[in-house]
Amino acid sequence: MPEEPIVTFKHGAVKRMTANNERTNYDVGGSDAGTERADIAEPTEDASGAVFGETSKAELAEMRDRWMRAEAENANVRARAKRDVDDARNFAVQKFAADAIETAENMHRALTRLPIPAAAEPDSITGLRVGLLEIERGFKALLERNGVRSKDPTGDVFDPNLHHAMAEQESVELLNGTVVKTLSPVWTLNGRLLKPAMVVVAKTPAS
Repeated sequence: MPEEPIVTFKHGAVKRMTANNERTNYDVGGSDAGTERADIAEPTEDASGAVFGETSKAELAEMRDRWMRAEAENANVRARAKRDVDDARNFAVQKFAADAIETAENMHRALTRLPIPAAAEPDSITGLRVGLLEIERGFKALLERNGVRSKDPTGDVFDPNLHHAMAEQESVELLNGTVVKTLSPVWTLNGRLLKPAMVVVAKTPAS
């Protein structure tokens, strides 16, 4: 008769397979070695399945959390990159624009130095004034098409972020801190300050 195969398991339990495929459990590690035991419990398929299911849910939740964090970080990186690209495009001409507004202001100063228009003025003066006005208008339009704009702050409340006070002028009609006169306007490039306005600010008389 062929010898029955013996299979050894954890905790010293031995299972002997009989010819009829019947399993008999033995405990070779206890004091009752060689005697048959029926109290060795094995995990059932349902129990192991429940444990596996709980583990899978926890792992899925952790993976989902990691994925959401990674997506949020990627979105932040994309937003920063887009902002950097937009800034580079919008303000790449900042140095050129700063030089261009100096030309625009010099042109305006030339106009203010011409004599006041009069009916008897020479045609040469009239032609010079008209020519300078047309050039100034066209040059400002060119700057505006490229995001460079000017604003005369006369009548506005003094803003230290946008205005540079060159002098104060007493006034009983205007509130203290009101811009009385503009020597040069505020210049911006796509909303960013290029040059503050040079202004005269009203102040309340001492009396």
